Amino acid sequence: MRIVIAEDDALLREGLTHLLRAEGMEVTSAVDNPDDLLKAVAEDRPDVVVADVRMPPTFRDEGLRAAVDARERWPGLPVLVLSAHVEESYATELLSGGTGGVGYLLKERVGKVADFLDALRRVAAGGTAIDPEVVAQLLTRRRDDDPLRALTPREREVLGLMAEGHSNATIRDLLVISDGAVHKHIGNIFSKLGLPATDTGHRRVLAVLAYLRA
Repeated sequence: MRIVIAEDDALLREGLTHLLRAEGMEVTSAVDNPDDLLKAVAEDRPDVVVADVRMPPTFRDEGLRAAVDARERWPGLPVLVLSAHVEESYATELLSGGTGGVGYLLKERVGKVADFLDALRRVAAGGTAIDPEVVAQLLTRRRDDDPLRALTPREREVLGLMAEGHSNATIRDLLVISDGAVHKHIGNIFSKLGLPATDTGHRRVLAVLAYLRA
């Protein structure tokens, strides 16, 4: 897997580079600003980009803007964006293109190496990876009359994992339940929330997140 890293913090940039190379991946470029990110993508044509949201010169959302720009220039380019804080708008911005190969994680997730690598591989393969903390906040900010109250505790667990971008097989393994139980729970969720039933990973994530943001 060929990777371009864009991170202005030198320590984190070097740490990511070392981690990914230790996992047998090829870091083709590690840059510290959005302009060099776009140049690196043009020259290296990586399999996936890992980019910080906040980069020079203003340290607001230059990294995110560059990542979105890169996906417009090179359609389908997988991008995993890292952020120090939960910003639901960032996840929304990335997902707005309607295609997979996008991820939004908190930087603290990098320290949980197995989770980070799993998310990176999912994004590189065209899937979606949304930080559990973002999903947790969306799940808790609900109305008193919200249909989520009709879900069982297990269905809420499944819904949260769906929103993070996990496949049915991963949900099965994480919750230690059968394939049939996963399908049953997902069917109940779609029915109770009035969502279109689909097993297409990214479309499913979009439907769930759209509901949770409403």
